[in-house]
Amino acid sequence: MAGAAALQNSKWHSCIEACIRCAEAYEFYATSDLKEQDVEMMATCAQISRECASVCRTSVSLMSMRSRFAKQYWNLCADICEACARECERHRVRSLPEMRAEIRAWADECRRMARQKKTDFVYL
Repeated sequence: MAGAAALQNSKWHSCIEACIRCAEAYEFYATSDLKEQDVEMMATCAQISRECASVCRTSVSLMSMRSRFAKQYWNLCADICEACARECERHRVRSLPEMRAEIRAWADECRRMARQKKTDFVYL
């Protein structure tokens, strides 16, 4: 069984890593938003950032336990990352091109995983 678990995690490794980086970054973004001079203007951005961090952490947990429901979370994670990227682009505070590219890369990784066939995964 340990061999199958290692194989499973290796198939999901890049997505797990992307979701961990995403969750960490979005918690930082939300905290930064709440420290802005115009907090009210950044409230939506902070909320979406927190939602994105939460769904990314949940995705990591589901992948780590090899959940049959991980696929649904990959799509949700990508949707929220993309919504957050759009919201962030509205604010000059953190509309750096490299940040937007990283957000899009996280969303793309989750979409890539969601497109895989169910038979590509081993559910123990």
